[in-house]
Amino acid sequence: MSVSRLDRGVWHSARMALRYPATRSADQIDDYHGMLVADPYRWLEDVDSPETREWIAAQNTITSTWLEGCAARVELRDRLRALWDQPRAGAPWRRGERWFQLRNTGLQNQDVLWVLDSPGEAGRVLLDPNLGSDDGTVALSGAAVSEDGRLLAYATSAAGSDWMTWRVRDIDRGADLDDELVWSKFSSAAWTPDGQGFFYSAYDAPEAGAAYHQANRDQRLCFHRVGHPQENDELIYARADQPEWGFSPHVTDDGRWLVIEVWQGTERFNRVHVKDLEAGGDVAPLLDDFDAGYHYCGTDGARLYFRTDSGAPRGRIIAVDPMSPQRSAWVEVVAEGRDILESARLVSDRLVCTHLQHASHRLRVFGLDGAEAGEIPLPGLGTVGAVTGRRQDALLHFTFASFAEPSSVHRYELATQTATRVFAPRMDFDSSRIVTEQVWVASLDGAKIPMFVVHDRTVEPDGERPTLLWGYGGFDISITPAFKTEWAVWLERGGILAVPNLRGGGEYGQDWHDAGRLERKQNTFDDAIACARWLAESGWTRPERLAVAGRSNGGLLAAACLTQAPELFGAALVEVGVLDMLRFHQFTIGWAWASDYGCADDPEQFKWLLAYSPLHNLRPGTAYPATLITTGDHDDRVVPGHSFKFAAALQAAQDGDAPVLIRVETAAGHGAGKPTGKLIDERADVLAFLLHELAGEG
Repeated sequence: MSVSRLDRGVWHSARMALRYPATRSADQIDDYHGMLVADPYRWLEDVDSPETREWIAAQNTITSTWLEGCAARVELRDRLRALWDQPRAGAPWRRGERWFQLRNTGLQNQDVLWVLDSPGEAGRVLLDPNLGSDDGTVALSGAAVSEDGRLLAYATSAAGSDWMTWRVRDIDRGADLDDELVWSKFSSAAWTPDGQGFFYSAYDAPEAGAAYHQANRDQRLCFHRVGHPQENDELIYARADQPEWGFSPHVTDDGRWLVIEVWQGTERFNRVHVKDLEAGGDVAPLLDDFDAGYHYCGTDGARLYFRTDSGAPRGRIIAVDPMSPQRSAWVEVVAEGRDILESARLVSDRLVCTHLQHASHRLRVFGLDGAEAGEIPLPGLGTVGAVTGRRQDALLHFTFASFAEPSSVHRYELATQTATRVFAPRMDFDSSRIVTEQVWVASLDGAKIPMFVVHDRTVEPDGERPTLLWGYGGFDISITPAFKTEWAVWLERGGILAVPNLRGGGEYGQDWHDAGRLERKQNTFDDAIACARWLAESGWTRPERLAVAGRSNGGLLAAACLTQAPELFGAALVEVGVLDMLRFHQFTIGWAWASDYGCADDPEQFKWLLAYSPLHNLRPGTAYPATLITTGDHDDRVVPGHSFKFAAALQAAQDGDAPVLIRVETAAGHGAGKPTGKLIDERADVLAFLLHELAGEG
């Protein structure tokens, strides 16, 4: 038997510029299919132990002290605050005679839900989650309005957790009823047409003290009748024989069918089951082969419309009659085209389709007979966010953003084919100065990888530009142009932003995703490394001025690039990353990621994972680039133990003077719902770190 490359001892370099807190190294060795693998920092997985809390405090002290030495930190925080301090709004939607919209005055920690008599009017506050806590850490994580616009089912989450608590608010009175539903997660709500109740998903209560790390299995779909206690909720669907199944409910516009999308982890494939709400009876399978993705778009009489990649890797729309669901009776409405069909919804008897063309969105309209009915004009190269509207609506609304412009709200009248921008932030940022180019880079195996290169129009490729390479590459998720306030600050200070579309994502359909997952996951890292080499060789930058960055699965990407090609980077930003590829499946929803990664319980898949697992591929005596690791101590999606163990191991392995820092946000999770104040502080620290290491600022 052999031992992995992870050194079991704590190793310190005499040349280190920082004195890191001592991290105890335990004698923990695991046997994986005959190979012994050391895990000396296993104890850091227990986030609430006194020893771990002491370690977190000591690490945060080191990081805070280092960041205080960055002269640009205060200036960056002030600039971020100024750019953030402008009104924002989401796409409005209608229920009954009322309209609803999320808004933020600028520096509010959480977005506020407003109710309006018509879109665009002033309206009144319906729900302000900022009143739920003193520090702004209670966020609105779900909202559904009854068909008559009378009742709001809403969920809040605390301290960045994925756990949701559902309540019901009387919209006329602006007051909550007594209803409270706990231990819900990964759930939406779907009202019955009579407004008597709604469907939602929940789990059994976790064991005491295990809410933030216990595996989430055996989800159940329930019906809650307004005014009744949760213990009386009706169990609609659960499968004890399928503990990995989860349920997303939809009620058709005519109220006849409950459509249940049955998901299994992050697998692209899913099932669809239905329940006849008029005739009663049990839940029955509709699309149950688990051979493709099927996502509900709307209803037209007896036909249910689905976006699917069944027989169409780039996507198509089919109509299925629940009374005759056999494949031979399907009707193809919108055929597969050249571009990726990401999503669709039925609005005003038309299908509004979001297509992806080289990682930028297009909005196209089709009749219910599949005939093309035009394209909705967009402001340029960018991303369509939320699209709102249903069959009975004459209007649809959508949001649009680019690398240069923050999210704006647009209205489209389908009858007249008239598009109007109805809201745009007034930000003190000159978007006309920003240039977005798209280049194609040859990866290690010759595959052509598209990459957006974004910069101020005055910036020239002089080989000295501080450059941020930000990527994701996983879970069939497409990375499209986005506006981030910290990126705007980076660009206006002369930095370059490079955003590649790596294999493993969804930018080019099923084949693109498959080319970067499971035994082919290394392709994702090869793609990013090839893009890093291109940025240096093309004359934009050089390794000392290049940083690799990413969040979550993108944190894995950044850490894998760091361990595989440390000589290519001057800095690395590893945020809430999946970093221990041998144990990720043992916590919360981590088991669900096996569809992209595989699982170490399988001997063959163990070999794939060990080959690139960042934690297990650090080499003591190596000069690694400056690294900042960020996480939240209550992250119950990618548990913080990943970041804790990686930080300890990287500090021990470092043989250069570059700092290895970890920033642990308290009362925070994976990122969703993080208060604006915390975001500004965090992004200022990230920018200060990058500019200090890449540009010598501070």
